[in-house]
Amino acid sequence: MINVDLEKGTYICPYCGHAQAFTMPRHDFESCGFAFKYSMSEKYKECSFIIHSLQCANKGCERICVIALNIKTNKQIDLLPQVTIKQYPDYIPEQIRKDYEEANLILDRSPKAAATLLRRCLQGMIHDFWGIKEKNLNAEITRLKDKVTPMQWKAIDGLRQIGNIGAHMEKDVNLMIDIEPDEAQKLLKLIEMLLEKWYIARHDEEALLTEIIGIAESKEEQRK
Repeated sequence: MINVDLEKGTYICPYCGHAQAFTMPRHDFESCGFAFKYSMSEKYKECSFIIHSLQCANKGCERICVIALNIKTNKQIDLLPQVTIKQYPDYIPEQIRKDYEEANLILDRSPKAAATLLRRCLQGMIHDFWGIKEKNLNAEITRLKDKVTPMQWKAIDGLRQIGNIGAHMEKDVNLMIDIEPDEAQKLLKLIEMLLEKWYIARHDEEALLTEIIGIAESKEEQRK
């Protein structure tokens, strides 16, 4: 969901991730707009929305997002873009980013398929980041056990098990186990957490250490 706080006048651009403030969003009224001048019955409020459009202030983006807010419930519906996808840097392998993005796109329509893609995304991360490659994901996660915290390992193995629901047919073909959208959303959050803790944290640490080493070498040269 697009992160918009109309009271504080802030939002996070769903395209570039730029957090920013705005003065007044442009808006139009859809469905029963006349009711803002006249009394509105409750049944019309339930199907009435205020449309807000916001343009990103980031000069490298400047794209527009559009949301609809229900007059009665204040429930938000994202109109443009309909799916918010975090954009990750190029130093994360392209296939991992593609699997993550595809899972995001189908999460609400097919949570089971999204869980399967997130399982594949996890396996790609274990292959690339940790250099662990075994006969199957179960064996790879077993080798990962002493490299992450116990809670992280249990959650990672849990993602594997849930992803297996979509990846493998049950022995009883009539047995159907569904995955709910909110459950798939939590798997997505786990992948995002691992991307942050593994790839982004490593990159930021290496960048900082490189800068400090460079400063130290420069000062040493000045002393000579």
